[in-house]
Amino acid sequence: MLLEIEGAAVSGRLAPFSAQVGSGQLIHLLGPNGAGKSSLLARLSGLLPGSGRIQFLARPLESWSGHQLARHRGWLHQQQLPPGLMAVFHYLQQHLQYADQQSDAALAQVITELQLSDKLARPLNQLSGGEWQRVRLAAVLLQISPQANSQGKLLLLDEPMAGLDVAQQAALDRLLLALCQAGISIIMSGHDLNHSLRHAQQVWLMRGGEMIAQGDTQQVMQPAILERVYQVPLRKLTVEGHQMLITLAE
Repeated sequence: MLLEIEGAAVSGRLAPFSAQVGSGQLIHLLGPNGAGKSSLLARLSGLLPGSGRIQFLARPLESWSGHQLARHRGWLHQQQLPPGLMAVFHYLQQHLQYADQQSDAALAQVITELQLSDKLARPLNQLSGGEWQRVRLAAVLLQISPQANSQGKLLLLDEPMAGLDVAQQAALDRLLLALCQAGISIIMSGHDLNHSLRHAQQVWLMRGGEMIAQGDTQQVMQPAILERVYQVPLRKLTVEGHQMLITLAE
C-alpha cells in the first residue's frame, strides 16, 4: 500500500481521519472554505505535525528526511510567493535535481502542455498570477515525473486549478491522468464539483475539519450527501451522456 492513514489529526484543525491509498489513484478532496482540506494535505505531506499514524511506502512518515520525501512525493502549496528575480527556466531546472533519468522529454512536455515556452527567460516576479501557477505546477510535476525520477510515487496538490483557464485546466488534466497511468497517486483539493464528478476516481468530502464521506466518486457525489456539506440544494442531471450537478434556486 502506498499510503496508510490511521487517525491522522491536527489539533483544532483536523479531526482523526483514516484511509488507504494505492498506486495510481486519483483522489479529489472537496469541501467548502475552511473545511480542513489544506490541513489534511499538509499533514499527509509530512510538513504539518499532528497525531495519528501515517505510513508512506511502509515507513512511518516522520522517519523520512525532507530530502527523501522530496524524491518520492511532490507537494504544491495553495499559495506561494515567487522567489525573486530567478528566471522560469532556472526555477524548473531546480526541481529536476532529483532526476535520475534523462529529463529533456519530461521538461519539454510540461513546458508545451502548460504553455510556458515563451515564459522561460522571464523573471518569476514578473509573471501574472495564472502564469506563476502554471510554473509552480510544471515544477512539481517535473519533480515526480516518471520520465525523470523513477522514485516519484505521490503528488499532493492544494487547489491546482486556481488561476488556470479552460484550456490550461484541460492540459493539466491530461498530465495528471498520464501520471496516474504510470502508477503515481494524486490527492488534490478543489471546488469544482463537476470537474471532480468527471475526473476523480475517489472523493474525500470534508466539512469543519471532519471527513463526511469518502469512497468511489459516484457513491460520494450524490446530491443528498453534498447538500449536507455545502448547505445548498443540488440536483444531478445527465447532459449529452455526461452527469453534472446544478444548484437549485430556493
